[in-house]
Amino acid sequence: MKKILILIPFVFYTALLAGQKPVDFILKGKALTEAGKTDEAVNTLSEGLRLNQDAGLYLQRAEAWLTRGDYSQAISDLNAANKLSPGIGEYGLARIYGLKGDASTATYHLEENMRSSFRKREKDVMLDPAFSTIENKPEWRTFIKKEWYSDLETGLSEIEYYISTGNTGEARSVLSELSKNYPDNDGNIYANALINFADKRYTETIKAISSLLTDDPGEEKYLRLLAGAQAASGNQAGASSTYTKLLDLGIPDAELLILRSECYRKTGETARALDDASKYLDLYPDSKKALSFAGKIEAASGDNIKALEYFSKNLELHPNDAECYIDRANSYFVSKSWNWAIKDYSMSLDLRPDDPEVWLNKGIAQLNSGNTADACHDFRKSFSLGNKKATEMISRHCISQGR
Repeated sequence: MKKILILIPFVFYTALLAGQKPVDFILKGKALTEAGKTDEAVNTLSEGLRLNQDAGLYLQRAEAWLTRGDYSQAISDLNAANKLSPGIGEYGLARIYGLKGDASTATYHLEENMRSSFRKREKDVMLDPAFSTIENKPEWRTFIKKEWYSDLETGLSEIEYYISTGNTGEARSVLSELSKNYPDNDGNIYANALINFADKRYTETIKAISSLLTDDPGEEKYLRLLAGAQAASGNQAGASSTYTKLLDLGIPDAELLILRSECYRKTGETARALDDASKYLDLYPDSKKALSFAGKIEAASGDNIKALEYFSKNLELHPNDAECYIDRANSYFVSKSWNWAIKDYSMSLDLRPDDPEVWLNKGIAQLNSGNTADACHDFRKSFSLGNKKATEMISRHCISQGR
């Protein structure tokens, strides 16, 4: 009987693991690696590989080995990944040999990466610190002299750079030249969508990306841009649906959970929003952003006590962050705990004194606590910082009383 009782939990645990997808193990392994818990990461990813021989699992375990300084094990895993998906591990191998100072082997694997469907963009290679030890060696100079990228690819990289610097005019100039040489090219359509997004022309962005997705419905960069444009244009339901598509594709990016959580919060789907935030917190329990989201979601659902727990934990972890004080102060404000709200608003203003909205809310809390003189000081401070909403509070509560 005892053996049976022992067996039941084991069978249940095995079934639970079997229900997890490779991406679940990858996300957990990635989070543990980033937290410096490489032994746990290796164990988690090894369990995932026991259940499913997946190239992504080998790649992430290689990253854990690399973080631990075990180049030999990392190389072994990258080679295993290559066997499952030819070319997928070549860039990782190039990085390791670059770190080892072996220019010949590093550039060999870089060339293999360039010939594969997983090749990296030019700027990613050029800015990768893993190759800094070999950048003065002849093999590296020979590699970078070769024309690995077409004029179209180089032009698209230039457009992305100009967009990142806010120079959409130059980006459009480059696009104009590309359009002459490569008419009706999908890359040009995507580049135009990127520029429109940067210029806040979201309708045009959505239209262009939707046309590209007709022929390539699983392209990650198209879906990411579409979701961003949908969210920015106010279509939170559409954005959450697009983020779901990305997650269903098995994209190993936990940030997608937070992005979808925010969409759900704005559409009032608090249970779904909290579920995504909780999944993210399981991976990154100290995340300021996720704790803030979770607190706001609980507050929106009416559970202010639970919200305060999240906000208080955030302050324990980030005691010098004004936003964390504001989050908790707003929660106290909603529950009419005026003195506690005043205290947290004051702490936030010590860290960031030029926030007009906080001065206004602090003034309202002061007014409700009977501190009219202090409230009027705060209202005037808010007004001096450009908050026109403070005008009404001053006229109603301060001028007639000479405060």
